[in-house]
Amino acid sequence: MKIVVLMKQVPNEDAAIKVDSSNKSIIEDNVTFITNEPDTYGLEEALLMKEKIESIDEVVVCSMGSSSCQQTIKDALAKGADRGIFINNSNQSNQDPLSRAKIIAKVLEKENFDIVLSGLQSDDDGYAQLGILLAELLEMNHASLVMGAEFIDDSTVKVKRELESGWFQWSELKLPISLTIQSGLNQPRYASLKGIMGVKKKTIDIFEVSDLELNDIDSKTELVKLFTPIKTKTTEYIDGSTDEIVEKLVGIMKNEIKVI
Repeated sequence: MKIVVLMKQVPNEDAAIKVDSSNKSIIEDNVTFITNEPDTYGLEEALLMKEKIESIDEVVVCSMGSSSCQQTIKDALAKGADRGIFINNSNQSNQDPLSRAKIIAKVLEKENFDIVLSGLQSDDDGYAQLGILLAELLEMNHASLVMGAEFIDDSTVKVKRELESGWFQWSELKLPISLTIQSGLNQPRYASLKGIMGVKKKTIDIFEVSDLELNDIDSKTELVKLFTPIKTKTTEYIDGSTDEIVEKLVGIMKNEIKVI
């Protein structure tokens, strides 16, 4: 049995993000990139599955983007993943989720993975669609917002999904499956010194998008403009008696701010 974890490299959330002159991308000169945090929960879940289930032979990490994305793969290999897949795609930022899913599916289809794990969404684009789209393209069963997973047997997985208003749903899925993992499901591990030293012995398979012979990967959506939200502040003075002020404050909190 084989598991693949999708991991993306994103700008550090603490970096000073500035939009470039085209208003369609960011200036990357002084931006540091890190592994997308939601994806780290997917990796940890895959490693935990392998430790518990003897029939799982391999945990593979797949990342797509520019060459710097290989660092994300190496970090995952240091934590315990067995192999990496890197898809060199410098045009990723201009592609919609469906186009990206078609590229990744083309690479993964020959591997015949039993389980595909991904984070809930990326911290940069936040589409939250890739795992679902891959399930359709690879003809897999799918569950999103997964809060827990346990094997019933070698072909069936029982998953706990988070719904709205504190509700949960248990579902049984037959392999192969694609699961999008809810953040906070587990505690992602740190890489050990032994794991870091062992990265050099592990392989990273590299694919070029131009070699995949894909014709229908033109984006169906268009990015019109990137912009930094304008922050505004207003001060409202409330006059009247104590009862009148309290009544107005409650109305504002309930109807405008919506905190009660």
